[in-house]
Amino acid sequence: MIVIQNSINFEFSDEANFCNVLQAVLFDLNKADSELLIRFVDKAEIQQLNRDYRHQDKTTNVLSFPSDLPIEIDELILGDVVICIDVVIDEAAQQKKQFNDHLMHMAIHGTLHLLGFDHIEDADAEKMEALEVKILEKINIKNPYL
Repeated sequence: MIVIQNSINFEFSDEANFCNVLQAVLFDLNKADSELLIRFVDKAEIQQLNRDYRHQDKTTNVLSFPSDLPIEIDELILGDVVICIDVVIDEAAQQKKQFNDHLMHMAIHGTLHLLGFDHIEDADAEKMEALEVKILEKINIKNPYL
């Protein structure tokens, strides 16, 4: 299940499709029964989260926070993907991308982090990016890394 938490009252006309696509992505990744929270925030909140949890005092597009429920609690909660809408809008414009495509990419990118993917090492980055490109291609979004 996809849960949207829109703390900034972002006018999101395509929320149902966004959730359906993310649910299909979870299905393809064998996580269809999992709960995923997508939280839309402003620059101040993402910067504070980035400072508090990653010790980087700057804005960013997306942060992922895996669920920290004890294993004894039998819940299939992947965690939270926090997306700064203003940063995504700015990046989409700078990179000449459609906003909805870039937003979906950031949601998928954050979700893959919750599933253990990262891009710290080059080999891991290549693996993660290849999976992102494959997922995005399936939903008719161009390779964002070109």
